[in-house]
This record gives sequence, structure tokens and C-alpha cells, in this order.
Amino acid sequence: MLGRIGAALMARGNAAVEQQVVDIAGVRDDETVLVLGPGPGVGLRAAGERAAAAIGVDPSEDMLRISARRCADLVRAGTVRIRKATAEQTGLEDESVDVALTVNNVHIWSDRAAGFAEIARVLRPGGRIVLSVHQKFLPVTRHQLASEVETAGFTDVQSWTWDPPGVLATRAVQLRAVKKAVNA
Repeated sequence: MLGRIGAALMARGNAAVEQQVVDIAGVRDDETVLVLGPGPGVGLRAAGERAAAAIGVDPSEDMLRISARRCADLVRAGTVRIRKATAEQTGLEDESVDVALTVNNVHIWSDRAAGFAEIARVLRPGGRIVLSVHQKFLPVTRHQLASEVETAGFTDVQSWTWDPPGVLATRAVQLRAVKKAVNA
């Protein structure tokens, strides 16, 4: 019951952020998108509606079930896949995705460096990562976060803060970066 209540609150509270992250990433219809921690599936659905394929990876069985329900038609169509895994160990093949998205969960990864290294491993050269996290929950500054992403092999790292719409919304730290191309 608590999981369903939490998921409903997340779906409503994060909807604008989820959509914005998909927009910032510029997801195209020929791309594969990895959504880390899709929670109730709002961002996974938004990515799945634009991409050739979207893969939601979450360690929570409850969130996976809720994501599967929200994206049921896309799952049936084969556009969205859902799997139990973590940011640090997605179980995906090397260079198998074009875009990685994450909203409000980077602060709960067990090892951020391992998570960013895993994202770099699964992204194709030139692939993009876009993330957003509540500033109040981020244990480092946005500049330190950007440095962690650069250390994992990303370039063109941009970070900023954003105030999402909504009475209860809190300031977010957001980041966009590109995986180094092979010849870079």
C-alpha cells in the first residue's frame, strides 16, 4: 500500500521533471533509451512514446509493476522493456543505448561512480545522459556532480538548477553530458 501511495505521489510530483528531461535529451524515434529508476513509469512512458525502444531499470519490484501498468500498451507493442537491475549493474550490453535518463534517484545509488561508469559502458559513443535530482537530497554540489560525470568519461557536461512548477516542487539540479566519441 505504501509503495502505491508513494508511486502516485511521485507520478504526480515528478511529471513535469520527467517530461522536461525527455525533452532536454531530444529523444528521437530511431534511438534506444535507458531510464534508470523509472519509479511509477511517467518518464519511461514519455521516452517510450518517442524512442524506438525504452528500457526501464529499477531495483524495486513494486515500481517495476507500477511502471509496467502505466506503460502496458507500449510493453505489449515491444517498445518498452522493464527489468530488475540497478544503475551500477544494468545487465545491458556494451554500447547498446543512445540516451540514459534518470530523475530523482542518483542520490540513492549505492555507488555514484559505479553508476556513471555503467552508464558510460552501455551508451554508444556520442550518447547522452540527462539527469535531474532534488537539490536538497544531492550529497554533493552540482559542480562536484559534473566532475563525477566527467571522470566517468563524459564531455560537454552542462549543469544548472531548475525550479519545477508546482506548490510542493523543490529546486532540482540537472545535468546533460555526452559520452566521449571513440576518437575524442
